[in-house]
Amino acid sequence: MKKNLFLLGLLVCSMATMAQTEKADKPESWYFKLAGSYFNQTASTEFPVVGGQLPNRDVYAGTLTANKLISRESVTGSFGQGFRSGITAGYRFSTRLGVEMSANYYVSNEKTMAQTTNRLASYNPQTTVATYVSFTAEGEIKAFDLAPAIVMFLGEAHGFEPYTKVGVIVPIHGTLDIKTNRDYVSFAGANQVAETQAYSKDVVKPNATIGFMAALGTSYKLGKHISAFAELEYRNFTVHGKTKETTEYTENGVDKLNTTTSFRAASTAATHTNYVDKLDVNSNNALTNPNGVDTTKPMDELSSYVGISGLGLTLGLKYSL
Repeated sequence: MKKNLFLLGLLVCSMATMAQTEKADKPESWYFKLAGSYFNQTASTEFPVVGGQLPNRDVYAGTLTANKLISRESVTGSFGQGFRSGITAGYRFSTRLGVEMSANYYVSNEKTMAQTTNRLASYNPQTTVATYVSFTAEGEIKAFDLAPAIVMFLGEAHGFEPYTKVGVIVPIHGTLDIKTNRDYVSFAGANQVAETQAYSKDVVKPNATIGFMAALGTSYKLGKHISAFAELEYRNFTVHGKTKETTEYTENGVDKLNTTTSFRAASTAATHTNYVDKLDVNSNNALTNPNGVDTTKPMDELSSYVGISGLGLTLGLKYSL
């Protein structure tokens, strides 16, 4: 009898020990992450045409018939460089496998997309007034995205738990803002007679797209539920333009977009663009349409794209339930 009671007690103790071990080894089910990231661009491509200007950095010198292009270089880059903030919900199915869903807000660094210095814009032989233009167009992307991913945990040691993950990036809202500053300077002979500083802001909305991401990271336990984590992430996707609208236009600080005397206010074609894959005789573009441009409709232009490829470092905190 005593022997049976001893064996029963040993069995109960063994079961309790096994239960405690299983509980200790069982991974957390749900966890949440709050993080900030900084990305550097990893691939440069030629920027699209901006307001009819090729993606070049041009410098002109001389006056009138002697106004010549003296240097030109292509402007290349990517909007993959910038800051990102995000929140993540994750669920672990086992000690090795889990899934995550991240919601992120990304703001790229501003990039020069086109630039011209001292180009002859117009000449009036009756007044002998020549006007020269210098301009710089800067682009910036702002976007919200969702990023579902599969996570593989590699095992915990000394509080560190490395992991890898792969997933996709699905932009849900975003714009490319192009801000252009133009300086028109007019001369009669050697004397400056006028100067107009014009500013415009064009907002490009994208077509739906999808991208790829992969990351290698590790977490480190700070407490029972709190961990710090760091990730090295690579992402790659391109965005195709869908529409473009001029939302701001000023001359010497005075609004010229929302006035009845402005050609931009009177012409839909001057302020709105539809991006298409092909231009033909039916397109609203003077290059291919024999009837010219219908100014009451948006201009048709060839679709272009920009890259958002980058390698980034993410730092944050993780809370496990």
